[in-house]
Amino acid sequence: MLDPCSRAISVSVTAGFKLLSVFVVMEVGSRRILHWNITEHPTAEWTAQQFRMVVPGESSHRFVGHDHDSIYSAGVDRTLEAMGLTVLKTPVRAPQANAFCERLIGTIRRECLDFVIAVHERHVRHVLSEWVTHSNRGRPHAGLGPGISDPADECLRPCSNGHRIREGHAVIARAVLGGLHHEYRLEPAAA
Repeated sequence: MLDPCSRAISVSVTAGFKLLSVFVVMEVGSRRILHWNITEHPTAEWTAQQFRMVVPGESSHRFVGHDHDSIYSAGVDRTLEAMGLTVLKTPVRAPQANAFCERLIGTIRRECLDFVIAVHERHVRHVLSEWVTHSNRGRPHAGLGPGISDPADECLRPCSNGHRIREGHAVIARAVLGGLHHEYRLEPAAA
């Protein structure tokens, strides 16, 4: 089975009407966000550096999918191929060809950026940092069944006990992004 990396670009607008590009690398098989960064002016050189930061020398990844955006120049493709990755370009004007990334971009907008009026780049970084941790460790992904990309501990792993809470345990909620989202887990109940 292929376990390709894929990329996504989303845009965030600050309160001062500055456009910030959000670059995301996602592992398709696990839906785990491997890397993200923000820039006001994305270039091909910046994009190549982002891939250098996320793909280690002995990577198990074999493919990178991207579209025909100008930040993916021939130089970026050569950099990726030098890292031992095969570049898969999506067809022009076919967003369904990269459905995983399109879904990720939509999810980032719907669950995070649409609810925040970012003051500046540092604010967007703070919000995305918390949301990416939530996405990887606490948010269930439909494509994984009841699975979570990168569960932090055993309490987050699904375990069926009918529809009852385990004896001596309680459900604890943790607010994410100031209460915009919540993560739930079982913990031993206080005596």
